[in-house]
Amino acid sequence: MTTFDSLTLNRYPEDRSGTLVAADAADRYLLQQSAQTPTDTAPLIINDSFGALACGLHARSPHSWSDSWLAWQALQNNLHANQLDPAAVQFFPSQRLPDGPYQQVLLRIPKSLALLEQQLFQLRPLLAPGAQVIAGAMLKHLPPSAGDLLARYIGPYQASLAWKKARLLTATFDPALQAHTPAANPRYALEGTSLALDNFPGVFSRERLDIGTRVLLGQLPRDIGNGHIIDLGCGNGALGIMAAWQNPDAQVTFIDESWAAVACAEHNFRQAFAQRPASFHVRDGVQHWDGPAADWILCNPPFHQQQVVGDLIARRLFASSRRALHADGCLLVVGNRHLGYHRTLKRNFSRVEQIASHPKFVVLAARP
Repeated sequence: MTTFDSLTLNRYPEDRSGTLVAADAADRYLLQQSAQTPTDTAPLIINDSFGALACGLHARSPHSWSDSWLAWQALQNNLHANQLDPAAVQFFPSQRLPDGPYQQVLLRIPKSLALLEQQLFQLRPLLAPGAQVIAGAMLKHLPPSAGDLLARYIGPYQASLAWKKARLLTATFDPALQAHTPAANPRYALEGTSLALDNFPGVFSRERLDIGTRVLLGQLPRDIGNGHIIDLGCGNGALGIMAAWQNPDAQVTFIDESWAAVACAEHNFRQAFAQRPASFHVRDGVQHWDGPAADWILCNPPFHQQQVVGDLIARRLFASSRRALHADGCLLVVGNRHLGYHRTLKRNFSRVEQIASHPKFVVLAARP
């Protein structure tokens, strides 16, 4: 096994301030536990944020299963930085099941309990008899019901002692366990239309349409003919689908770094418009965009990456949007008032104006 402390690990996108790290005590704890109970088959790693676990287990040719394109890119970068053969790590995006069977699974517990439940449900058929599922998190991010889900879908579990503010929950697979199927995905109406949105596990605004998106929906362009609209960070597709509803001839592109989000947006778009063409991309926003320039980009930017809150992702989305727009195009952004996005946008756009407001949110129009 690669000595973890010898690895060079960086986040993606890179944090130039140097205040954020690419691995934490939960990663180290998982690797220590994995080394104490080695198996003769490839381990499965789930939700590896920046590739720390896959790099640490590189010698065992691990499989990595994740919903994040950014996590995949971080893994590739860190394998390269440590001169590790990328072919030794087999990556599976969230919408494709890993191969199995697995004797050992290392799982970083995600923020979304719905996502955790779905992952555990899908994992059951991939486990070998007696397999261990070792789930880890920092104590401050460990949901109280995570152990209940492990017991419900995998088998009996034991909680470790805390180590450097991290804890592990180790479950032993019980093939005889009668696991229930997770509840159906929530579904709610897209206001102002006859359409409804299904919401996949782990996708933003799963239970109800968030207030920011609702505020932005009222400001979407109309009567743009066959203009090109990009729903950037599309989530379930609410913004792009509403824009398509209001502009029957428009070209619409949906982009997100989450495979589940793009699959959800495509599912909802197909339900709404059947055979109408649209484009769907899992990628790092519009960084290095080589598709058609946009007349409008619609964005409700995330204010966190995993559990870290900040505007790094938003700033990158704004800068790259400037390059993806036509010269007379427009970026529409909604954000919390306190985030001060108007100042950030002015670094990349010559004209920024507030076009709508709400007690907590503002909508900004930015033009080159």
